[in-house]
Amino acid sequence: MKTFKHGLLALSLLAAPSIFACTVDGREGIVEKNKLWLSPALKSVNGVTEEQFNKVIDEAVVVMEPYIKARGANLTVVKKWEDGTVNAYAEQVGKEWKVSMFGGLARHETITSDGLALVVCHEIGHHIGGAPVYSWKAGWATTEGQSDYFATTKCLRQVWAKENNEEITAAMEIPARVKELCGSQNVWNQEYALCLRGAMAGDSVARLFAALRKQEPSKFETPDPKIAKYTQESHPATQCRLDTYFQGALCAADEMEEFSRETEVTGSCHKTLGHKIGLRPACWHKPAVQ
Repeated sequence: MKTFKHGLLALSLLAAPSIFACTVDGREGIVEKNKLWLSPALKSVNGVTEEQFNKVIDEAVVVMEPYIKARGANLTVVKKWEDGTVNAYAEQVGKEWKVSMFGGLARHETITSDGLALVVCHEIGHHIGGAPVYSWKAGWATTEGQSDYFATTKCLRQVWAKENNEEITAAMEIPARVKELCGSQNVWNQEYALCLRGAMAGDSVARLFAALRKQEPSKFETPDPKIAKYTQESHPATQCRLDTYFQGALCAADEMEEFSRETEVTGSCHKTLGHKIGLRPACWHKPAVQ
């Protein structure tokens, strides 16, 4: 069976052409297949409890579900708190669009509650994150890099819109580079705080990738210099993904303007729209429109 990897997931093309699914145990996903299993008996280093796990997921579903219903589909998020797998994945079977979240992911030492929220947003992004999408025949899923971009440009901003983001970010240790660039883009305190918070959620998830790949953590100050010859559909490198989360947080595009499956320009920060910051990083994305 031919396998296609998606976001924090790996999708396999099944016998019926309209049915696509991940490995059901979720072991293919965030990065390469890993054997890490974190028992529910363990306490999260960052204090993510089962109650918080459920709350973070539910908050994202409330905000994002209407977009999926508008497409004539149903969203189901399966919460597998007892499962120690450090992963998450998305799948579609007809009009049933699913996201599966595992407790092992929430218990990993790198994952904060905001990092967990980003993972949920990334998985939902595979369903509604727009172009670029996977190129294989009948593919439905938004690519990995675009799902990352969707998470911080659209999803997290909407999920956190009514929270006291200034108070939340005041308690965080935030690199000077993040403060500098978020400050250059945002006039209002709420927008500035949302930028900071999105960037730090990305830092949490990027630290997970680094840990699983046995790499040093990526840094906001050292963006990936790679220039992609074509748009990468699979998982970008760890630094490249942190860059994507950061640029998504910096993007000044309206978070309520949806991405389109037909064009990468709609709803995004894009050079053709005059944007110079908040663009999809060149380490994975080659613009289809110059």
